[in-house]
Amino acid sequence: MLWKWPTPLHEGRLVRRYERFIAEVQLGRTLVRAHCVNPGRMEGMVVPGARVWLSEAPGRHLPWTWELMEFEGRLIGANTSLPNKLVGEVLRQGLLPGLHDATAVHAERVFGRGHRVDFLLQHARGDHYVEVKNCHLVYPDGCGYFPDSVSERATGHVEALTRLVKKGIPATVIFTLLRDDPILLRPSAFHDPRFAAAMRRAVKAGLTARAIRLLPSIEGIDFGGEVRVDVSGSDVKQSKLWSAHYDLTSGWERKDGKFAGRALR
Repeated sequence: MLWKWPTPLHEGRLVRRYERFIAEVQLGRTLVRAHCVNPGRMEGMVVPGARVWLSEAPGRHLPWTWELMEFEGRLIGANTSLPNKLVGEVLRQGLLPGLHDATAVHAERVFGRGHRVDFLLQHARGDHYVEVKNCHLVYPDGCGYFPDSVSERATGHVEALTRLVKKGIPATVIFTLLRDDPILLRPSAFHDPRFAAAMRRAVKAGLTARAIRLLPSIEGIDFGGEVRVDVSGSDVKQSKLWSAHYDLTSGWERKDGKFAGRALR
């Protein structure tokens, strides 16, 4: 197994996602507030009554963290701080061809105009920059779509890496899919057309785009191999229809009782 939970997870039922970074969960007879480590709209994942699993870290202001959820019969990772740790393990264990022979793997390195890359790999042939992006959204066509809302930050990262590869410096974006079913990864032209266009330009300039499955379980997370990345474009009209189906189970409840992160259309 690639990674094991440090302590056993606790099963509960999701009540609501509140103020973006808080999830209220029923654990037995107790209603608890858990840290929701996901800045996006979590399209389709905010399902009241869904089975979820929390980790516990006593002593913190919010001692619980939302780690997993059951969605349409399968487990999906909900904690977006995990993918970087997991990709770090994948790189250190040499599980990705072409990136397997690094002599050193350094996390969080500053480059260019104040940008920070997730990993800098050192090879005998030179440095290699690696950025990690997490995707949870899979539509009925079996493809994962990233992002599920506008992400100026992600676009900025891709554009910075594009400037590197144009100088002849190798760089890779690794999309992580914390679920077992995606057959392909696509930048979502519906959710963020600017990001999708930036990815097309980046790949044309020489940026490598890869995607990996990370398979969650109650015991831990395992490596599930690679899936292909297609930056050629996606069907915006079809994505709009699929997204509309998930609108009522996306976003978060605000203090005023209204919802944020919905009605993308």
